[in-house]
Amino acid sequence: MSRRVLIIVQNLPVPFDRRVWLECQALVAAGFEVSVVCPKGKGDPAYQVIDSVRLYKYRPYAPGGSKIGFVNEYLYSFAATARLTLKARRAGRFQILQACNPPDIFWPIALVLRAVDRTRFVFDHHDLCPELFRSRFPDGPALPYRGLLALERRTHRTADHVISTNDSYRAIAIERSGKSPADVTVVRSGPDPERLVRGAAKPELRRGRRYLAAYIGVMGPQDGVDIVVRAAAVVVNELKRGDIAFTLIGSGDCFDELVALRDELNLAGHVEFTGRAPDELVAEIMSTADVGLSPDPLNPLNDVSTMNKTMEYMAYELPVVAFELRETRVSAGDAAVYVTPNDVHEYARAIVALIDDEPRRAQLGKTGRVRVEQELAWRHQERAYVGVYRALAGIGEAVAADGVGDLRSGG
Repeated sequence: MSRRVLIIVQNLPVPFDRRVWLECQALVAAGFEVSVVCPKGKGDPAYQVIDSVRLYKYRPYAPGGSKIGFVNEYLYSFAATARLTLKARRAGRFQILQACNPPDIFWPIALVLRAVDRTRFVFDHHDLCPELFRSRFPDGPALPYRGLLALERRTHRTADHVISTNDSYRAIAIERSGKSPADVTVVRSGPDPERLVRGAAKPELRRGRRYLAAYIGVMGPQDGVDIVVRAAAVVVNELKRGDIAFTLIGSGDCFDELVALRDELNLAGHVEFTGRAPDELVAEIMSTADVGLSPDPLNPLNDVSTMNKTMEYMAYELPVVAFELRETRVSAGDAAVYVTPNDVHEYARAIVALIDDEPRRAQLGKTGRVRVEQELAWRHQERAYVGVYRALAGIGEAVAADGVGDLRSGG
């Protein structure tokens, strides 16, 4: 069997999904033939080849953030993914299938390919779907939560190997789903420090103000972007700091609500939403910003999840303002200022205090950049990731199950 790999992604298009794209590039460099099934981004064709990676894409369907909406979205995504999997298989059998979550629904495809082609199954565990449900619907019924736990457990147990994004997720695979520690490897979502490099500032991006605070990431109910908007109101109206501009990059289920909240708080001249932005504009904003904002509130999901945006800020030498969350501290270490979870006023005061302390900003920024280069960068994670594939393909030994490097000392 040829070394063909199929990667399934549901929640983001590729190559927009940076983690998955880095994985694709690592596998191609290691001699694997890679195909991806994922939703389309705006303007994407149904099929394209980028850097030797074959991309099969379906039209996304997102009926809304209700519980029924999630069910309909996932049913549609499963059917579209199964159809494109069959299409991709026409070029030859797949030696390894990798499914990325959310959601935890693609294990039946793995079972079919295992029965027909002896395909091995890798589960790349990006999010905790049960905790995601509890975070979005804290007063929701117990039955969907138990159902999500069952799907997660089934996915873990179906997988030949589980890739976890941090030690908290690895512990869940072992303790909650019963995976053998030898079958779970930590591969963190490290940024690429060669691509994410602070460049020359563009003062016009501050929109006539002296300082710039930036946010980049998804804008869903659990991401706390509303905290940024409300903190901006405190900064401008209560702390009387009209010299600080806020730029928020990204999109998501709450985008329209967030824009409406900004307008309701009369912050249109202070807070700008770019939507999803091209890489060039992102780099310019990050190179101009003075602080990076990680407003993820304390909830069952965020406390144990690794936030990619935090590490991107660090790559751009931006000091980070974050809430005191377990895995956020593991990632950022001494490159961030931590405040009491979910406290909007304390978060706003921390932004202003950091803005006014240029030496500390420089120190935190340098600390973050060094941490990315020496510990967090994708090149330090890539060996563990490719090692899993080499072992499953019978062409080498997997690296230690706990991944490359122990970052817990940074907390």
